[in-house]
Amino acid sequence: MKILIVEDEHLLAESIGALLENQGFEVEMAFDGETGMQYAELGVYDLLILDVMMPGLDGYEVARRVRARRLGVPILMLTAKSGLEDRIEGLNAGADYYLTKPFDVRELLACIHALLRRQGPQVDQMELGNTTLDLSSALLQCGSKRVRLSAKEFEVMRFLFQAGGRNCSKEAILAKAWGYDSDAVENHVEVYIGFLRKKLASIGSNVCIETIRRMGYHLEVDGDD
Repeated sequence: MKILIVEDEHLLAESIGALLENQGFEVEMAFDGETGMQYAELGVYDLLILDVMMPGLDGYEVARRVRARRLGVPILMLTAKSGLEDRIEGLNAGADYYLTKPFDVRELLACIHALLRRQGPQVDQMELGNTTLDLSSALLQCGSKRVRLSAKEFEVMRFLFQAGGRNCSKEAILAKAWGYDSDAVENHVEVYIGFLRKKLASIGSNVCIETIRRMGYHLEVDGDD
């Protein structure tokens, strides 16, 4: 699970980040609303933790823009503003839960787990065509044939599977597999797409990684109408 923290208090953001990483989450951080919105628009996060009072775009506006783009990611709003009208504004802006500062870390974790559970039950594998991606072992399997994916190959392939045939831009794949602040470039995506195509072919998969020029990649099942 990948969580984005948008919080202008660096120490607090880093403390929450360390807590979540200890819980097994992958965490990225932005320290102002504009940057947070740029990250969120990539659509690669499973949860947004969003401060309200920030320079530039405040948390209410970020939440409104996220929802205007029809991004369904859960939003946990953190703020020192505890008045009823403030909570109502946050919920109306698109937040799923409104947690006031200071908060107990146990309540924070409980809120996070509750919001993630709403996304549906955890699955152990994903299927498309005649091919299965095992999420616990990073194995691609087709019938009796299987091949293990490297960590980056697995992240790229999982993102493509999750997209359900929708196009995934190179920028979004970079953010998902390498992280938004990584030095990796689009050529890295092209190289790993090449690796994955060879591995799909090696097990006789009927799943193809199709390229849409200047837009990115998506999965198709060979022979589908």
